[in-house]
Amino acid sequence: MSQNETGKGMKKTLGLLGVTMNAMALIAPGAFLWITYQVQAAQTDPAGASTAPDMWFGLAVALMISFLTAASYAMLARRYPDAGTGSSYTFAVRAFLDRGASGKTARTAKFTLGWLSHLYYWIYPGVMVAFMAVFLSYILQTFGFAISPVLQICIVVVFSILAGFIAYRGINTSTIVNITLNVVQWVMIVGVTVMALVYRFVNPQQVNFVFSNPGAIVLPHNASHVLFQASIAILVLVGFESATALMAEAKKPSDVTRGVLLALVIQGLFFYLFEYFGSQAWINNSYKVVVNGQTYIGFAAAAQSSAPIGDMVRTLGDVFLGGHGLELMLVVAVAVAAAIFGTILACTNTGIRVSYTMGLEGELPRVFGRLDSKRGTPYMCVVVLTVVSAVIGGFGALSIANLTAVTLLSNVGTFLLYGLTNAVAFFALAKERGSVFVRRVIPNLGAATNIAMLIAVIWLGTVGGGMTQWAASIAIAATAVWAMAGVAYFVINSRTAPSALLPFPGKEPVRIPEVAK
Repeated sequence: MSQNETGKGMKKTLGLLGVTMNAMALIAPGAFLWITYQVQAAQTDPAGASTAPDMWFGLAVALMISFLTAASYAMLARRYPDAGTGSSYTFAVRAFLDRGASGKTARTAKFTLGWLSHLYYWIYPGVMVAFMAVFLSYILQTFGFAISPVLQICIVVVFSILAGFIAYRGINTSTIVNITLNVVQWVMIVGVTVMALVYRFVNPQQVNFVFSNPGAIVLPHNASHVLFQASIAILVLVGFESATALMAEAKKPSDVTRGVLLALVIQGLFFYLFEYFGSQAWINNSYKVVVNGQTYIGFAAAAQSSAPIGDMVRTLGDVFLGGHGLELMLVVAVAVAAAIFGTILACTNTGIRVSYTMGLEGELPRVFGRLDSKRGTPYMCVVVLTVVSAVIGGFGALSIANLTAVTLLSNVGTFLLYGLTNAVAFFALAKERGSVFVRRVIPNLGAATNIAMLIAVIWLGTVGGGMTQWAASIAIAATAVWAMAGVAYFVINSRTAPSALLPFPGKEPVRIPEVAK
């Protein structure tokens, strides 16, 4: 099986714009500010002190860490321009074969990355459809509608099917949708952030702001608090690597290499830092939330609110639009919903392509390796991932504890995949000519920081106590079960079916004697 056969039936239709827009849809600043701000505002250190004042600088640190991993993905895409749809899964086998490893070792490496990547690419869409259900429930409750668990599950199922249907239609349809959704959220981000900054500098209500001057927003206040915030903020930046799963459909390999970095530059460096600065500039001590008769102000109010960004937008609308804060909040809510859906669609497209490559090679059941003859999409992968998303999303939407558990599970999968891919990059680039910093320092730092973030996420969940501790335990247990299931499947599959290793261009297909029938 040649390398290009992983994309057999897929057409090379994506230019730099299409590749980048699909990756950017997974990094959705319009969605995650609304979703994560309350969690970040509520975060405290083990002593109970709030870490919220270091939110912006924590994001900046997380962005620097993300760029390390993005650089490794870009370098791997440059080295293996015919990697097809497998992304890290394919990079692993190519790197090991490149370095003279045995077929058995190379196959084990690729299966490990492919199997673990499903903890990210198959769990994450379910997490996001659960967030969609929670988000829409908040909007409906604003108008007095009672939202039952059954209705929440119905919302999850509808959006899972909708994402699956668009993914089945093909990458060109998905690209058009993602371009539209990206533009909508960018307009929303710029509009709301500009209003927040005008509110800060004009101060029409003469409020007392939490930060005495704008410079205090971007300066670190406590080193440990910065790390605490970074451990959350890095989760909103993942997705740049999804461009590498589109190599079979990209017109030029260089578009994928550039798209990985551009997605993070545009969504992270520009929009995330801009909107977080605006939200931090707005936060003030006149912002109050009353819970069980107790009044909270500033960051404490944001920690208690179910939607602090919605509160901010309503205030801005009331001040600048003559009391039409509710209407403005609903307009912004539409953009947020669009951004969340873009994330669901982008991750679905990535997940089905990785699973398709594994099915094509026999590392998953062969049915996953089938393409729709007309649309060139892996239809069975679409069907299975749609069902999985609905099940996980339905579970997550039932309670905050459930949602936290599946979110942590997805985070564990993300950091495992990123850490191992950085290690693959170090292995693949070690003998290349060029800068030692690029070949060795960047991949090593990327691997180390992702493992550090994985430990931090698990540790924060463990020390959190109560619901958070339960959720972390569920995520860790599920990861262990998935890993053991992978080992069992790999051993059984190795005894019953051969697996083709993807060769270098111009070489004959490689069969693994150790696992062939």
